[in-house]
Amino acid sequence: MQISEKLRLLRQSKNLSQEELAEQLGWGVKTYAKIERGETNVKLDKLEKIAEVLNIDLSELIDNTDKNILNVVENCNHQSNNQHCIILTETQCAHELEKAQLLLQERDKEIENLKQQILQQQEIITLLKKEHHDSQSSET
Repeated sequence: MQISEKLRLLRQSKNLSQEELAEQLGWGVKTYAKIERGETNVKLDKLEKIAEVLNIDLSELIDNTDKNILNVVENCNHQSNNQHCIILTETQCAHELEKAQLLLQERDKEIENLKQQILQQQEIITLLKKEHHDSQSSET
């Protein structure tokens, strides 16, 4: 289901008209209506605002199975040379998601490895303490 369809259903489930939701967002009705009809690309900050007003998690609007993943442009100001624009296609988004998932898997493996190292070091410390205690006892 496309985001525009989700928005319409969510708005209706909250018993809000387009006018009421646009007012709560502080936007014009035409601006919101275009988004709901899927006639315009939506920046992430606008989706976050809509999710906030509808009192839902942003992930309810966007998931990686959507066929129509929107181009996301964050911190983009074409007037300024100091800003960086990031525009991703659906394929690029899917690739970035895959990379992030692989990085998370590697991080989890590394965490598990570090936990094992900690356990081994704790065992060594325990043995050293026992050896030290035994040597102290034998001296007396």
